[in-house]
Amino acid sequence: MHAALPKDAVVAVFGAGAMGIGIAQTASAAGHRVLVFDARIAAADDARKKLQATFAALAQKGALAPAEATAAAERIRPIHAIGDAVSARLVVEAIVEDAAAKRELLRQLEVVVAPDAILASNTSSLSITALAAGLKHPQRVAGMHFFNPVPLMPLVEIVSGLATGPDVAATLYDTALAWGKSPVHAGSTPGFVVNRCARPYYAEAWRLLAERAADVPTIDAVMREAGGFRMGPFELMDLVGHDVNHAVTQGVWEGYFHDPRYTPSVAQREMVAAGLLGRKSGRGFYDYAPEAVRPAARTLPASGAPERVSAYGNLGPAEALAARLVARGVAVERGPAQDAFPDGVLAAGGAWLALTDGRTATGRAATTGARDLVVFDLAFDYGKAARIAVARADQCGDEAFGAAVGLLQAAGLAVSQLDDVAGLAVMRTVAMLVNEAADAATQGVASAEDIDVAMRKGVSYPAGPFAWGDAIGCARVRDVLRNLHAHYGEARYRVSPLVARRSATGAPLAGQGRGDG
Repeated sequence: MHAALPKDAVVAVFGAGAMGIGIAQTASAAGHRVLVFDARIAAADDARKKLQATFAALAQKGALAPAEATAAAERIRPIHAIGDAVSARLVVEAIVEDAAAKRELLRQLEVVVAPDAILASNTSSLSITALAAGLKHPQRVAGMHFFNPVPLMPLVEIVSGLATGPDVAATLYDTALAWGKSPVHAGSTPGFVVNRCARPYYAEAWRLLAERAADVPTIDAVMREAGGFRMGPFELMDLVGHDVNHAVTQGVWEGYFHDPRYTPSVAQREMVAAGLLGRKSGRGFYDYAPEAVRPAARTLPASGAPERVSAYGNLGPAEALAARLVARGVAVERGPAQDAFPDGVLAAGGAWLALTDGRTATGRAATTGARDLVVFDLAFDYGKAARIAVARADQCGDEAFGAAVGLLQAAGLAVSQLDDVAGLAVMRTVAMLVNEAADAATQGVASAEDIDVAMRKGVSYPAGPFAWGDAIGCARVRDVLRNLHAHYGEARYRVSPLVARRSATGAPLAGQGRGDG
């Protein structure tokens, strides 16, 4: 039976930057005495002052009782030599993201602390196996990857290298739980869970932009208002910093031997070279000057609502769209599935309106014979979405397109037209997120359950990729990926073995833990 570190165990934090201070605050608030070290002169003392002010502010806001805040502040002590950490049962290093510097620090620490003390690295992407290599006790080294800002973000990735002892990982997991966090176990592979599984969110956005599917504000709005993501990909990259985001992508790409799924963006490299880093530099995709006006998403003008709407077959994930129309007073006649659209289709004013299956509208229209075809994008919740993206086939007439747009507007949706790109925006992105998560589980990086927790708690996705994949339907995800692969001819869109297998059997995507069943 494993247990968290007892509250009387001393925790040492090496590095008094934003991450280190956040980790120290979290550990102290949980009841531990915390030692803070930084190689910069007076940085550890400054960290203590900042934390004293933070705890005082929390007491003033009522988030902590005054006595608890005072006690937490008193548990923080700066140290000025590595040897002063001798009493620590857990050391969390949060220094510069440099493998050589981290290895040297761990080498010095292992001769200072007790043989059973745990050495944890807050690295976001460096190999725990490599950091522990050469130490006398590599089994006590693990990753303890917090997310910024540490006191507010619940996720902690507990990362095991090849030598990490199972008891060490279990103790860190239970300790993170005791600190009020949501920990997940991960293997020491490039990007761990979040930084690997989130790559498609950025990569598909870059591809959409490169293909001129829409402008930046429109893609961001579609991903937020239809996809349910807290931030669009471009505004999120501006927040993270393009230098940081590009470096993470580059690291994962190199770590996986240039797998095309993780290929960095040339355009982002250019932005970094130009110093357009996002919020930190005052300008990225958006201008952050005080007087700057945020550009609006492109929204189609109002079109007349159709007098008659028919829904043929089961609309699958979009079934709530028909219910939404009915709730707003639009009569929807139901009919059996059409041969050309076995997955369901809406019809109005001569237009056929179908959920994207990963093909272009033009290609799908040519295959089905439905000349006036408009495809619409995935929404996380069609009953609550504020916006939807559409694309029209080249063959589609203006009158039919207007009828399709009017139908969606009658449901209360703002409609943004994208160029006729395969898979539109939300559908292709979510399919790739599901696929990446499935591969990570298949390869034993983490369990399906932990991956879902990590993506919800670490990057605030509206659903974990496994839960989302099951909601869409595993076979639908597979078909979208196959169509994207056929369209682009790239290994980037290859279907994960887990997605292919579960699609064939009809079993839930997340049905068997790590996905190896």
